[in-house]
Amino acid sequence: MMSPRKSPIILLAVVCAALGAATPTFAAEARAECASVKSAVLKRSVDYCALLPASYGADKQRRYPILYHLHGLGDSEQSFIQTGAWNLVENMQASGELVEFITVTPAGGTTFYIDSRDGRVKYEQFFIREFIPAIEKKYRVKPGRAARGVSGISMGGYGALHLAFAHPQLFGSASAHSAAIFVRPPENLRGIAGALMGPVFGTPTDKPFYERNSPITLAWRNAAALRKMKIYFDCGTEDGYGFFAGTRALDAELTRLKVPHEAHLYPGAHDWVYFAEHLPASLKFHSRAFAGR
Repeated sequence: MMSPRKSPIILLAVVCAALGAATPTFAAEARAECASVKSAVLKRSVDYCALLPASYGADKQRRYPILYHLHGLGDSEQSFIQTGAWNLVENMQASGELVEFITVTPAGGTTFYIDSRDGRVKYEQFFIREFIPAIEKKYRVKPGRAARGVSGISMGGYGALHLAFAHPQLFGSASAHSAAIFVRPPENLRGIAGALMGPVFGTPTDKPFYERNSPITLAWRNAAALRKMKIYFDCGTEDGYGFFAGTRALDAELTRLKVPHEAHLYPGAHDWVYFAEHLPASLKFHSRAFAGR
């Protein structure tokens, strides 16, 4: 659920080893810019970073697919940059392993990217009604769901699958690493977990509310539409929060519903070493989806 303290050095080392690269190279014209979107729904501004591919500044007419990448609990909109993941995207786009696309990383706080049970924080409404339109008005984004993907890690993995499954008309592809999905919602969360999840899911956990918002439930509810979506998710078999059980359950439900998808359980824990090792797979997955493959 909580993303452990990240190490950019470990991340880049693992990623470069996975790609077989001795040293990273960077596209000079690729750039990241961080700003904010004003929200009437949330009554505040929400920070984000936009990661623009190398050709963005040179070709003023070209439009690009877009990937919304959602951070984990305890991270921020800048985590994708600070961990070196953006350098990975640059390198893979420069080498032709990825098509060029825009990556946008919004600040999600502790919201799980949904509307809270008490209605005080309507993050999902903000994301769908305000954030996506604002971003896609500001940047040159290709129109249509096939050019729009959503991905995330841990809490962000839950958010990515929730948003995609709840709004399949908006997303052509969705992916998650170690998504924070409980098969059965915990009744009484204690300590920091309770303090962070309570404002979203209730204290004690409102089970019907949790289940309504679970990607597992949404898969059943919107199965017909999800058959038109590209779906990928994975989790470590030593995940300390037990999210491998949620991964298995979602895999089984999608299989039962005959929704095409790609699901994996790999050796590994709930940490940045695991995320770094498998992030290239989800990036390539979205790249193939954007390319129509």
